[in-house]
Amino acid sequence: MKESIQVYRATENHVKIIGRTHYYKDVRWLALSGSGVAFTFYGRKAEITLKGDSIASTGNNLARIGIYVNGVRVIDEQINQPLVTYTVFESDTEQEITVTVIKLSEAAMSTAGIQAIRVDAAEGIKPAPAGIYKIEFIGDSITCGYGVDDEAGTQAFSTATEDVTKAYAYQTARKLEADYSMVSYSGYGIITGYTENDQKLTTHLLPDYYEQVGKSEGRFDNTLLPQELTWDFSRFVPDLIVINLGTNDDSYTKDDTVRQAEYAREYAGFLETVRRCNPHAKILCTLGIMGDRLYPYVEQAVSRYTEETGDTNISSMKFDVQQAADGYASDFHPSPVTHHKAAGKLADRIKELMQRE
Repeated sequence: MKESIQVYRATENHVKIIGRTHYYKDVRWLALSGSGVAFTFYGRKAEITLKGDSIASTGNNLARIGIYVNGVRVIDEQINQPLVTYTVFESDTEQEITVTVIKLSEAAMSTAGIQAIRVDAAEGIKPAPAGIYKIEFIGDSITCGYGVDDEAGTQAFSTATEDVTKAYAYQTARKLEADYSMVSYSGYGIITGYTENDQKLTTHLLPDYYEQVGKSEGRFDNTLLPQELTWDFSRFVPDLIVINLGTNDDSYTKDDTVRQAEYAREYAGFLETVRRCNPHAKILCTLGIMGDRLYPYVEQAVSRYTEETGDTNISSMKFDVQQAADGYASDFHPSPVTHHKAAGKLADRIKELMQRE
């Protein structure tokens, strides 16, 4: 039978948007971990054309993209050229197909865009169905899936070993059949990024970029930096927000109670920002996978925020600290086993919170 190829852009009438993305010059640009699109069709063939940013020519920390057909990953590539087209599905018979494109690596290093979707399908493509819930995850390297594919735990950071789909947040969303949005950056914190010299790293504060599309060295179409673009919070309205920040702050605060109190105070301030941007969402504040020393100050921040605002639609949960027996990824980051356990605990807690409505 003769092919009847139709070409589509990754616009909202054709695809479900996953996470924070930006549509620019007919390309759907992806920066943040887990961002992407999903669509369905009944047909014989599907091709995806992806566009690289200027980082693609450097060979260093390239954007890693996963493409799934009916839940099975068929493409796992780092984008190392300006344009690349993948045939993700081809069959002699028509089939019901769901295609999902996900940016596996984090925003900071590189971006990539979806330029075109080509299908052999008489009725074209349509957005994949919406999930049961909408959840936003705000976090650091743990949420990004830092080094999770480094099974020996011996390699330095690389986007090649980073896979958000193996991290607790993505897995929690899958367990709950939820749509998600990730706002996560390795090394970022509330009052400081990760530091080894006892000095604050104030270039790596997540609150500084929470209201932007992203933060990256890679420019959309080699023109726009994601941090120059304000995010429209009406585009994804979460039922619940999970915050997991403090692991990097702990590298600075250590056992210094003055610094820990500063963390609690600024955390409470960040909660006000999150609430202003998301008036009706439940907020769940978590910490503990890579150490729980700051967790009492997370609780203190939640208490301070509630006392000052009267907002009680917020709670906290301590993760279990990772165990050596479960292995480590790069730089002692959580292994797939640890992420799996954390996802189970978080999903159970979220179910409890959502049932209280």
